[in-house]
Amino acid sequence: MEPMNRVGADIAKHFTAVDYGLALSAVAQYRRAVQSWWHDGWDLLLTPTLGELPLKLGTIVNDPDDPMSPTRRSGDFVPFTPSFNTSGQPAISLPLEWTAEGLPVGVQLVAAYGREDILIRIASQLEQAKPWAHRTPEV
Repeated sequence: MEPMNRVGADIAKHFTAVDYGLALSAVAQYRRAVQSWWHDGWDLLLTPTLGELPLKLGTIVNDPDDPMSPTRRSGDFVPFTPSFNTSGQPAISLPLEWTAEGLPVGVQLVAAYGREDILIRIASQLEQAKPWAHRTPEV
């Protein structure tokens, strides 16, 4: 078992079924709060996909002296996507820019519940305007 998973399991031992139920309730409240934003008339939310440029493979590694470091590092790297993974919002990441080395830099579009159609239509228009299927990293 990786050190990070062992620490996570040790931490989880301290939570009760009531704690778990309260956490599920908090997630449900969060989803309702996010849903209300869309009811205020917004169609799409645009964010970066990542918190920094793409990392080289092997950048996030296990550290026996600091078992939770991969979790913290991952949180810094992907701060924009977990909110919508949790809320269940449909989202899409599109490679609309490129680094000098040819690595994709994505933008994330998020839509209201059940509005995947908007994401697909916008993604199609953006791909026509700025094609990316032919792009490959140069490194």
